[in-house]
Amino acid sequence: MALLRQIKSLTKVQRNTFSACFLGWTLDAFDFFLLTVCLRAIAADFHVGIKQIAESIFWTLVMRPVGALLFGAMAERFGRRPTLMVNVISFSIFELASAFAPGLHSFLVCRALFGIAMGGEWGVGAALAFETLPSEARGFFSGLLQEGYVVGSLLAAALYGILFPHLHGTGMLTPWRVMFMIGALPAVLAFYLRVHVKESPAWLESREAGRAKKAFEWGTLVRYLPSFLFLILLMTAFTSFSHGTQDLYPTFLEHDRGFAAGNVGLIVVVGNVGALLGGICFGTLSEKIGRRKAIVCAALLAIPMVPLWVWSHTVVMMAVGGFLMQFMVQGAWGVIPAHLNELSPGPVRAVFPGLAYQLGNLLTSRNSVFQAAYAGRYSGGMLQTAMVGTVVIVAVIVAGVTMLGGEAKGNDLSGVG
Repeated sequence: MALLRQIKSLTKVQRNTFSACFLGWTLDAFDFFLLTVCLRAIAADFHVGIKQIAESIFWTLVMRPVGALLFGAMAERFGRRPTLMVNVISFSIFELASAFAPGLHSFLVCRALFGIAMGGEWGVGAALAFETLPSEARGFFSGLLQEGYVVGSLLAAALYGILFPHLHGTGMLTPWRVMFMIGALPAVLAFYLRVHVKESPAWLESREAGRAKKAFEWGTLVRYLPSFLFLILLMTAFTSFSHGTQDLYPTFLEHDRGFAAGNVGLIVVVGNVGALLGGICFGTLSEKIGRRKAIVCAALLAIPMVPLWVWSHTVVMMAVGGFLMQFMVQGAWGVIPAHLNELSPGPVRAVFPGLAYQLGNLLTSRNSVFQAAYAGRYSGGMLQTAMVGTVVIVAVIVAGVTMLGGEAKGNDLSGVG
């Protein structure tokens, strides 16, 4: 009921804008997580190990800062809405190209190009959303917007669990390739953006003042370098937290626990329901107790969830553990869209949060490769120890770094000058 009340409180323009930004992030994440649930199938098709295919996750993540800078600069120059349209079409094209990759090397190239497009979506979409939404409900919509990422994961897991076991094609109709073809469908969102979404009021104000005619200037970013470096550190911790608990978890369930595809899909879906609720709950809570306190609470509460999340053996208990773990992980993440935009200076708001976010991704881009390599060397290929260590260490780091930063809850985002 609270969800419906908050959405109904928006004007039609605000509702359409938020819906488009939410869907953009959801479908971007959906395309990314199709890769994580299909890792074993792709490895088998290309006759390589999981570690080699995990490199595709690395190349996706390592190229995301390029996209954040490229699309962010475009959004400052040409506007948030047209840039977001180009971005959605781009990541859909590269997802489709991945489906037709004839071998490992071409697949890695496609995933790198997809990473550029993926890297641009979050920063531009968040800027458009928060420059349009009312400030008093920013925490709630921050949690909801960020969980578009979770909904994308949920859709990928659901599609994998429902459809993948029934696909039996060969060649270019190999099951994982069909999944990636479906992943090209988000391109239709561009039409919604074109028809129903208005440009950011803050950017329009900037254009009228003549500031948007200038190209993005590095000097503007350098002027805010200390806070920019802090946000990179913060996002490095956060991306380790999310990717360390998500990317190899389906593989862990299949390899370490021996669950079938249908059960893996079910567990991941339940975990993502927990993530969705956690992001909304802690995002809303941050309006009352502050952004930093909400993040710290969620991060530290992830640690007691480890036993159920990793050491359970039944499908039901693994699902409960997945729900609670992702409730906390994405609970912390749910505060981030508002927190980063509030801490970001107006003249670089389309670049600053997204670039910091994606540079954090860059610094943790080999996380899944390291986890797989550690498991292969020290745990007989079992991922359990690597995943437990990741949660405990990174949760403490997230809480510590967050408390070192500032608090700007309620900061005015109505202008970009």
